[in-house]
Amino acid sequence: MGEYRSICSFILVFLLVACTSGEDPYRFYNWNVTYGDIYPRGIKQRGILINGQFPGPQIESVTNDNLIISVFNSLDEPFLLSWNGIQQRRNSWQDGVYGTNCPISPGQNFTYVLQVKDQIGSYFYFPSLGLHKAAGGYGGIKIASRSVIPVPFPPPAGDFTILAGDWYKQNHTDLKAILDSGSDLPFPDGLLINGRGSNGYTFTVDQGKTYRFRISNVGLTTSINFRIQGHKMLLVEVEGTHSLQNTYDSLDIHLGQSYSVLVTADQPGQDYYIVVSTRFTSQVLTATSILHYSNSAGSVSGPPPGGPTTQIDWSLEQARSIRRNLTASGPRPNPQGSYHYGLINTTRTIRLANSAPIINGKQRYAVNSVSFIPADTPLKLADYFKISGVFSLGSVSDSPTGGGAYLQTSVMTADFRGYVEIVFENAEDTVQSWHLDGHNFFVVGMDGGQWTPASRLSYNLRDTISRCTVQVYPSSWTAVYMPLDNVGMWNVRSENWGRQYLGQQFYLRVYSPANSWRDEYPIPKNALLCGRALGHSTRPR
Repeated sequence: MGEYRSICSFILVFLLVACTSGEDPYRFYNWNVTYGDIYPRGIKQRGILINGQFPGPQIESVTNDNLIISVFNSLDEPFLLSWNGIQQRRNSWQDGVYGTNCPISPGQNFTYVLQVKDQIGSYFYFPSLGLHKAAGGYGGIKIASRSVIPVPFPPPAGDFTILAGDWYKQNHTDLKAILDSGSDLPFPDGLLINGRGSNGYTFTVDQGKTYRFRISNVGLTTSINFRIQGHKMLLVEVEGTHSLQNTYDSLDIHLGQSYSVLVTADQPGQDYYIVVSTRFTSQVLTATSILHYSNSAGSVSGPPPGGPTTQIDWSLEQARSIRRNLTASGPRPNPQGSYHYGLINTTRTIRLANSAPIINGKQRYAVNSVSFIPADTPLKLADYFKISGVFSLGSVSDSPTGGGAYLQTSVMTADFRGYVEIVFENAEDTVQSWHLDGHNFFVVGMDGGQWTPASRLSYNLRDTISRCTVQVYPSSWTAVYMPLDNVGMWNVRSENWGRQYLGQQFYLRVYSPANSWRDEYPIPKNALLCGRALGHSTRPR
């Protein structure tokens, strides 16, 4: 309790100083994480709730806001939250994955102090340990533009968040046991929209008005397609980037991805289906919600509209059509197109090949033949305190080795202010979805077959989208350009949660020798210590 009071006193003093110096606004959240009964598909399950809610509370913020999020763990097991797409500028200490943070022990509290620096857009948070994500604990994050920054579309009449994805009726501990036994996760039991099964959620709109829908795929294993019966969708934002405003009948949303669309209620006054369905699966799962016109004269009619199922070429062409709005301002007043990513010389090429090896008789997943295993100490703490034997730099190569797969706590080195080309290579017959913490990247190309240097001739070097999560189609490749502009220890992972858990991830250590607050914030005074970091101090003695 004394430590908790000292943390609160420290934050209070810090805020008093901040208020007198005109710093960016602060928003405070107090969250209690508990188990609770949920009925997502009409069947009672034990879920993870935040303040009694599933999904958890929405985070509403504005560019550069400081978020003070106090999390009390009332579960009977350790817990962490991570913030999908929030870049944590100079501050991987707050990233909330096991490579950077010690878990919050049962009955204990941790206060995240993070800033949505130079960001706008639609994101989500989620529990990052084990298979907690399969029990809930996730919620939406909205970052609005500052009032002085023009937005490339009129203010919508309303703003809705949709958190959709696959769901299992099994408890998260049972799913974890399946993976630990050496098997893969089974096919999901269904899909949820905002924590509910079909027709369990209603979005009410006024006829003639336009609304913003922020859609994220928070599932574990499957891509989804999103559509609204009888309505077109105008794409306006992709993971913090204003997009070219193309119109779509439906959108493929891969694991971990987020999109914003504008929908105008321009149809006769009645109810319409909002539909999500699985993509690239032999059995198609579907869930629906209701778009309810406030002057509705009738309920939904007919079957929900069908969508694409296993068509890869259709999805690839749609992905290539998603581009940046070059004239729109991002979080800053300068146009997004003023950053000429295609004219910058890359300093390094990294080729990452996923695979599904059997190691010691058990199913594992790997990157360049290395299947990641967690260390006994968060890598960021081991790096900071110079604790040897926790991980080895350069323990995953820059390109596929072709050799046998093995277990390793894999960390790749990278130089601050480098500019890298990353090629994700997928020789498997399933769609991959890759996420990089701490950074956005430019999706310069994707195609079928094997990547070669000649593939660069097809790159979009002018107006491709910038984002933090990207798909790689079966027997295909995806290439991105990424500025290494954020010092820290950053998780590079599969968003397929079974594959991530069984090793398809590693950490990218972006390093600056300057040891300056200009490049990276110091370790937080309230940082939790565990493993071999126990006994160290977060401040000089």
